[in-house]
Amino acid sequence: MKDQLDRVLDIDKTPQRIISLVPSQTELLIDLGLESSIVGITKFCVHPNHLRKSKTLVGGTKQVHFDKIKTLAPDIILCNKEENTEQMVSELEGIATVHISDVNDMKDALELISQYGLLFNVREKASNLIDTIRYEHGLFQNYVNSKSTLKVAYFIWKNPWMVAAEQTFINSLLSCNGFENYFGNQTRYPEVVLDHISEDLDVILLSSEPYPFKGNDIEELQQKFPSIKIVLVDGEYFSWFGSRLKDAFRYFRELREKL
Repeated sequence: MKDQLDRVLDIDKTPQRIISLVPSQTELLIDLGLESSIVGITKFCVHPNHLRKSKTLVGGTKQVHFDKIKTLAPDIILCNKEENTEQMVSELEGIATVHISDVNDMKDALELISQYGLLFNVREKASNLIDTIRYEHGLFQNYVNSKSTLKVAYFIWKNPWMVAAEQTFINSLLSCNGFENYFGNQTRYPEVVLDHISEDLDVILLSSEPYPFKGNDIEELQQKFPSIKIVLVDGEYFSWFGSRLKDAFRYFRELREKL
């Protein structure tokens, strides 16, 4: 089979020892019933919260301990194009087969679940999860289609201020919510200057991750933009692909009603 970068994987049997270097993919493995096969995770793999006590921590998403990974003798290492570096992947390939995901929208997210179903021989669970996500997505789309479009800016970082723009999974979910991305004419995660933002904006969304925005950040921005609504949002629902999507659309509906 191939991964989402169209790389052919050298696999002759179902992998039994898995290392996941992406938090949302770790959560997906759990929901596919594969917890017992996971041998290594990152320090950011916080769901479910007991996992970091029972599995070996091999580092973060950008830097890992290759010696620890090698000692764990994995059958496969799960990476992501955005989360993990090319240099890291190159070195990991000398240890075990590496599967790389590349998720930019809902179609990609569902394809990844399907690939894991095939790769780890849990096709039925993967199919059921996909059906659930599609059902919840459909319900939410019927709801949001009756709502007006809101122009939003989605902030992910402070000092420097950074936002999610085009060609990101976050942007695709903003679109699902009936939001128009104020920075949709830019790509990826650009730095922005607050003084360049006009009042032609309905809502500023402050994500809980990767920068942990708090109430004092709302106060700071509210002074600068008194006519714009500013709210904190759960960044995991906007940026974690995989099984997190089965609950995301109910969260999005609550957010929409708040707005």
